[in-house]
Amino acid sequence: MADSDVSWEAPAWEPPLAGTEAEHLTGALERLRATFRWKTDGLDSAGLRVRVGASSLTLGGLLKHLARVEEQCFGTKLSGTPLGAPWNGVDWKADPDWDFASAADDTPAQLYTLWDDAVARSRTEFDAALRDGGLDQLVHLTWPDGRRASLRRIVCDLIEEYGRHTGHADLLREAVDGRVGEDPPAAWRAA
Repeated sequence: MADSDVSWEAPAWEPPLAGTEAEHLTGALERLRATFRWKTDGLDSAGLRVRVGASSLTLGGLLKHLARVEEQCFGTKLSGTPLGAPWNGVDWKADPDWDFASAADDTPAQLYTLWDDAVARSRTEFDAALRDGGLDQLVHLTWPDGRRASLRRIVCDLIEEYGRHTGHADLLREAVDGRVGEDPPAAWRAA
């Protein structure tokens, strides 16, 4: 049997082998989201609070932080939509790490729901923005000199953010229960 005769169905989060720029950026983001969620999945409060070395990072803190980042990227930065609860009640200047630290007070269900819901909203907003103007469209995010960012910039920044924090999640999850790996198993779905 030739290699071309072998059928392989890629998991939903696998980027395309040869797609458009938008498909590749979306695929890269979805792969990182899936890997991050797999690294944080199925843990109790104790597991979500594990720290490594001198770092104060926890998987729970990363879930909450990335939920906020999702809301900022595809809400505030994209369209100017103000952050809602729980973010709008925080004095970020007084406590810039509130999302990381306050996660210790949340249940696993609250943290997973917060992240899952933020990602679902982001997907909807991003898909609509792609349909309405593509990656080149200028978004609400404006630099001090008046220049506006493109949708492409928001997506690339979010990919970078997930890349950084998925690396943190790799180390933290290994410390919790030894889970290692680059991607979730093909049949994995969030608990």
